[in-house]
Amino acid sequence: MSRLKVLFHVNEEEKWNTALANVTNLFKDVGDGAADVVVLANGPSVKAYVDSGKLKVMEELARKGALFLACRNSLKKMCEEQTGACVNESTLPDFVKVVPAGVTEIIKRQMDGFAYIKP
Repeated sequence: MSRLKVLFHVNEEEKWNTALANVTNLFKDVGDGAADVVVLANGPSVKAYVDSGKLKVMEELARKGALFLACRNSLKKMCEEQTGACVNESTLPDFVKVVPAGVTEIIKRQMDGFAYIKP
């Protein structure tokens, strides 16, 4: 079997626990580092990148090989509209990478053969 390539798309804050459980269960099933796992947050879900409770789980998953991405457009929009916490790019944890546009990243990953999962 070829290496699994999976993109988890989280754009609703209330879906984070499910998404993180899905990634955890995937690694339990196939083994740490045995799959290319990308977790993309856009929309209001980028707020989770400053949630200390979720960050502990994310950091552990990142050590196992998961790549966490944040949409720059969503970060900017939240700060401009001041809808809740403004998540500044410079304050994101080191394991979170910023992409210019979440929707473009989804398209690119799917073109690269990533399975699309939306918890």
